Amino acid sequence: MDVARLAGVSQKTVSRVFNGERYVTAEVRRRVLGAAEELGYRMNGAARALASGRTRSIGVVALGTALYGPASLLIGIERAARDAGYALRVVNTLEGDPQGVFGAAESLLEQGVDGIVVSEPIDEGAVSLSVDVPVLVLGAPAAFGGPRAVTAGVGAESLARAATEHLLDLGHVTVHHLAGPRRWFAARDRLEGWRAALVAHGREQPPVIEGDWSAASGYAAGRELASAGVTAVFAANDDMAIGLIRALREAGLRVPGDVSVVGFDDIPVSAYVSPPLTTVRQPFDAVAREGLRLLVQAIEKPDAEPAPANGPPVELVVRASTAPPPVRQAPPRARRTASRSRGPAHAPPAEGGPPATD
Repeated sequence: MDVARLAGVSQKTVSRVFNGERYVTAEVRRRVLGAAEELGYRMNGAARALASGRTRSIGVVALGTALYGPASLLIGIERAARDAGYALRVVNTLEGDPQGVFGAAESLLEQGVDGIVVSEPIDEGAVSLSVDVPVLVLGAPAAFGGPRAVTAGVGAESLARAATEHLLDLGHVTVHHLAGPRRWFAARDRLEGWRAALVAHGREQPPVIEGDWSAASGYAAGRELASAGVTAVFAANDDMAIGLIRALREAGLRVPGDVSVVGFDDIPVSAYVSPPLTTVRQPFDAVAREGLRLLVQAIEKPDAEPAPANGPPVELVVRASTAPPPVRQAPPRARRTASRSRGPAHAPPAEGGPPATD
């Protein structure tokens, strides 16, 4: 009641102001927030934010998954937001629920966020939503409209191309690809990077094997490829690469002596498997910082020209799972000739000679 008395309004009006409801005049809002600050309420920070028209909070629409890539990107976003002086509010969605994106965005808007980050790595079909705050879309086509929509990507296509070219530069004639699920934008980008590298070098594009990001799917692919005579495989993530290597070794193939393998992500365990995995490192922190820079500029300087996005670095981590292709030598020609000169064990009799016997 102290705030209501000092501001000269009802308690219900105070509640409306503190709840961020729209049906309060700017003058009444200013008086209520000023009274709250003067009385030293713990909500002073929120009051100041409401007085300025901003909550200094950013909402994130994210796929609820423990997979390394999306989880690492979310951690990077949280760090970048904290460094920029913003709190983070996260709403997770479920795979296969396109309406969940709408619900998540609406929930964040009701909380009064200043901007929204969309880290939704799966294609859920036609998803389009218009919001009244700036939006940052990470690693996927922009599906949100609003006063300012900016995009930032992890550069998966260029990373995949670097991985494939590493194998080609070692002398492999072509490179097979173990892809991620096609509904994932990241899997599509890595597939395109692999394909672009082969096209640029004029190499054959072998059939693609699709996994599900798990080591088990990599193992299944390895059992299939073990008898196919492949010499090089680019896997769309490290987990699948690790499963692939196990299957190849169980089939009696050496990695990298017979088959070279490159992964993607540089998960912490990739340096400690046998052999240590060559991979490309995803710059999650760099992408998060760059994306938040663009979003904060759109929030704080809405009339400014959008800043150009800086591309993420490409970092190939070469370890022990790649090498030049094996030299497949045919038996020496002289040996084959000598063998023929002796004739097979059951050669027909020479003209005029005795018949062959056992």
